[in-house]
Amino acid sequence: MADVTSKEEIRQALTAVIDPELRRSIVELDMVRSIECSDNGVVDVTVSLTTPGCPVKGHFQQAVTQAVTALEGVSHANVYFDVLSDEQKANLQRSLGGASLPDGTLAQVANVVCIGSGKGGVGKSTLTANLAAALIGEGKRVGVLDADVWGYSLPRMYGLGATRPPVSPQRKIVPLSAHGVDVMSIGFFLEEDAAVVWRGPMLHKALTQFLRDVEWGQLDYLLIDLPPGTGDVSMTLAQLLPQAQFLIVTTPQPTAQKVARRAAEMARKVSLEIAGVIENMSWFQTPAGERFQIFGAGGGQELADELDVPLLGRVPLTMPLRAQADAGVPLVLTDPDDAAAEAIQHVVRGMIALAPAQLPALPLVEVAATPGGPAQAPAGSDERKPAGMSLQTRRRPAPRRRPSRLTARATRRRPRSSNATSAGPRWSGCVRKGSIPIPTAAGWSGAR
Repeated sequence: MADVTSKEEIRQALTAVIDPELRRSIVELDMVRSIECSDNGVVDVTVSLTTPGCPVKGHFQQAVTQAVTALEGVSHANVYFDVLSDEQKANLQRSLGGASLPDGTLAQVANVVCIGSGKGGVGKSTLTANLAAALIGEGKRVGVLDADVWGYSLPRMYGLGATRPPVSPQRKIVPLSAHGVDVMSIGFFLEEDAAVVWRGPMLHKALTQFLRDVEWGQLDYLLIDLPPGTGDVSMTLAQLLPQAQFLIVTTPQPTAQKVARRAAEMARKVSLEIAGVIENMSWFQTPAGERFQIFGAGGGQELADELDVPLLGRVPLTMPLRAQADAGVPLVLTDPDDAAAEAIQHVVRGMIALAPAQLPALPLVEVAATPGGPAQAPAGSDERKPAGMSLQTRRRPAPRRRPSRLTARATRRRPRSSNATSAGPRWSGCVRKGSIPIPTAAGWSGAR
């Protein structure tokens, strides 16, 4: 048998093993964690996966074995697996799409709001679709990003289906518009209702592209519908959008409340500001107006109190709310007097109140020189002052204070200083020693 192949030759052979999703070799992606060679021709290779349940684990097992055993001097190959650390995942994400968005991305978006729940089935996407439509009703410009890549549903809720979005001359993806809302979803690039089987790095790359390569334009609000849980998508968005706010959706029941608390904990760990809590499905309301608290009561308020954030609203479950989600038209547009629609409009008013006010910029005016006034700025200087600002500040003299009788008597008893003028001390204040004000040679400096 020939000499055992070196580690460098084995690593070179592993460049032929391509990740089928990322389209790069496992060597380039730094997924080859270790290579051990034995004298008997047995080679042990450890490959790091992004997740323990990686769907292409079997592919790596077979491809690594074939690549290594094809080398001269190798009699057998053992393939082992571990999981990338958080730091290694971050490095992998940077190599795929960058750790942050380019400067100027989303520069025309005033408020970015992530809507999450920590668990599925609480009506988060239904709320997102209706919140966006209600914001349009308030005169706001709104976009919605469906970041729930595995369970995308906003295309159906807006009646868009699998329509492919156009591309602008600047090579930017133009979001589709429905009911005045700009919508972007992974569902627009797949067959309708097709499943998405992606891992963390692919999700990071897709979300980065949706934020960087989509022509969002000028928006007052960009709502991001997060997937359930506290995994890769939430961490990616926190990394890309550090100024975003986080809205937590929960139902009243304690089980959902505890899971939502974990989502809040995740948001704080990644430094996302928690703007408030929305309690969904607070009760079921019949067409006759009867209320049934199917999931209990008070869970949303308890969570808001625990997190020290406002409870923005309690949204009931009504039959029209479900029906309009399936029909592709938000309820707030078709029946604004419905109990759920009214509650959603109340939440929107709370969101607007929480948003920072945009202060108007004062116009700039040239400062002209005046005779006897301050020196004029040199020619070509950019120094200007906003209109409405005083161009010259003058200190107003302090009001003269009349001394009390006790002070006057104490002064008359005290001999006049040789440095004092004939007019006597200047009465402008006093300095207290103990409880009796004592005048100074320079005058009164003010009572303290």
